[in-house]
Parts: sequence; C-alpha cells; structure tokens
Amino acid sequence: MKRIYLDHSATTCVKTEVLQEMLPYFTEKFGNPSSVHSFGREARIAVDKARNKVAAALGAKDREIYFTSCATEADNLALKGVAYANKDKGNHIITTNIEHHAILHTAEYLEKNGFEVTYLKANENGLVSAQQVADAITDETILVSVMFANNEVGTIMPIAEIGKVCKEKGVIFHTDAVQAVGNLPIDVNLLNIDMLSLSGHKFYGPKGVGVLYVKNGVKFEAIQHGGDHEFTKRAGTENVAGIVGLGKAIELANANIGIYAAKLQRMRDKLINGVLNTIPDVRLNGDPKKRLPGNANFCFENIDAESLLLQLDMKGIAASSGSACSAGAIEPSHVLLALGIPPEIAKGSLRMTIGEENTEEDIDYVLEVLPEIISKLRKTTSLYAEERYDKKLV
Repeated sequence: MKRIYLDHSATTCVKTEVLQEMLPYFTEKFGNPSSVHSFGREARIAVDKARNKVAAALGAKDREIYFTSCATEADNLALKGVAYANKDKGNHIITTNIEHHAILHTAEYLEKNGFEVTYLKANENGLVSAQQVADAITDETILVSVMFANNEVGTIMPIAEIGKVCKEKGVIFHTDAVQAVGNLPIDVNLLNIDMLSLSGHKFYGPKGVGVLYVKNGVKFEAIQHGGDHEFTKRAGTENVAGIVGLGKAIELANANIGIYAAKLQRMRDKLINGVLNTIPDVRLNGDPKKRLPGNANFCFENIDAESLLLQLDMKGIAASSGSACSAGAIEPSHVLLALGIPPEIAKGSLRMTIGEENTEEDIDYVLEVLPEIISKLRKTTSLYAEERYDKKLV
C-alpha cells in the first residue's frame, strides 16, 4: 500500500546527511564537552561549530545561542527567565490566545506566581496585529511573546511590526518560531526579535534538542540549576550528537529555503483548491495568504476527526487533527475555538502538512481518496443519527 506522510508540522525525518554527521559523536567522539582532555575538546569544538551554524542561520552572534533539550524548554526558559529576572521592572506579560501549550501553560504558571498575563485575541484568520500589542503594553509590561507561525492553522504573524512596537516601548520580544524555522527565512535583527525558540526535529534534524536565541543585553535567569553549561543559563551535559545534528539540519535548510518553500506552496495550493472544489461543507482554517508554505488545515462539517484520521491511515495517509483525545473524548482545538469556529465543527478538523519528500502524485492520491472518505463518514453519521431518532419515537 502507498504510504504518504503529511504530518511534517508534528515532526520530520532525520536527513541522511544529518545522521551521518551525528554518528561519530555516539561512538568515536563521545567525550564530554566540559572535559579538558582531547576527547572533551573534540566534543566542545563540535558544539561550538553547531552554535556558529545556528547563529549564521538566524543572523545572530554565536554567544546569543543557547542549546536546550527542546523548544518547550526554550519557551519555559524565555518566559520564566525574563519574568523572574525583570520582576523589579514590572509583572505584566503579553501573549496570544492561540499559542502552543508550551507558552500558554507557562503563562498560566506565572499567573499563579504573581504575574499578570494579557492574552490577545486572534481574529478569525488567526492573526494578531501590532496595534493590539501596542494597545496592551503598560508601564508594567516586561515581555511580549507572540508565535511566528501557528502550529495548527499555519497563519504567519506580523513579527517585524510587533517587534518594532516592542523595541520602541522598551519591552522584550520573544517568538516561538518552531514552525517557521526551516520554512521561512529569518533574520532576528531585521525582524526586531529579542528571543526566539526553535526545535531540531521540525526541519529534518533530531528530536531531543532545541535552541533559545537571546539577544545580547537581554536580562534573563536560569530556571535549571547545576553546572555552568550554556554560559551558566542551562545546566546539564550537552547532547553533543543532537546539537551537531541540529546544526547540520539548519545549515541545510537555510541553504535551500527559497526553493523548498516554493515547492511546498505549489503543492499546498493544489491540495487546498482540490479539497475546497470537490468536498461540500468544508472551510479552510487560517489566513488564506499569510500561511506557512506547507500547511493546509480544514474543518469538515458532520465529521469526527478521530474517525477521519483512522480512515486516512487505512489508506496509507498520515495526517493530524487540531483536536486532542482526553479520556476517550475528542475535545476541539483551543486554536480553532479561538478563531470562532463552533465546537461541533471544530471537532471535524484535519491538518495536512507537506514536506520535502512529498510529490504532486501524493497530492493527487489524497484528492482521490479524501472525498470518498468524507462521503462515507457523513453517510454513517447520518444513518446513526436517524437510527437513534427512530428509537426515540418507538
């Protein structure tokens, strides 16, 4: 059976070139980068080279790159680190209501510990404006955190404009750029970004390694304590092989980013147009133009997302939903609800995210089988509803 992977926003494979660069650091070059002997120095050089590659990809300085275990840790370090280091200046943080839970749950934690958080409301396309940020900033505001691109609906935020507002107001600006890195060109200076989180496994690097970029001069505290690793800001022996892999992956991604994005956008548009033109009672979620090149997110009326994903999987297609399964019950995505989509429709969401290995033939196959699956599921739902209604009458 044909197998098609359309869940690249969840994770990507490790490229062969990336794996080859990592392998020696599991076996021959296994030293601890904090050790002074040749094995340790060898590992330290590898970490420093990877740091340089990440910095070059972001338009940053080497000393501004901090390696973490993942983007969730980077988000926590950014929000908690800035909050506690700057609490003498104020206790107000601004974010949005459609952030990843790594941001939202960290903000909720800070609220329980004496900080005030404003959650800006995104519009129906998932956009937050620079004016909204400007209007929300007060004399007590110490941090603004707005995601670069939404992980579910793919909407790209006006990052440069938001960063400019923060710069003019003297407020630190952080962005969770997990979905953007590897898909969009990013220069932290041109975009007025003070802090940025990213994760290696989103752009063909390994899992278990991330980065927090912090502009020189930004005051933040460590939230994990132990040794003096990562310039005293992130204690713990570095994941050398993972760091090497992330460095190689971001180098490869940036070298080819324009061609890659154009390829994804072409297939994305074909997929979106095909779905909207062949399936009734469907809506495209997110901004139709300001969206990630490989993201297509839909809501199908009278469809259960879990059933849809299982049917697609039986056809060899791997995708995802904005819904989360909790105790056997499907709960609609907080992002889709924030966009004003009714819960009963949000439960029928489908996210398909395209990657480097996908082809036009893959999209043709999806457009061939998806209408049939939707039709079948709707008939089943309709028959089930009629049966329950008849029983009530009896």
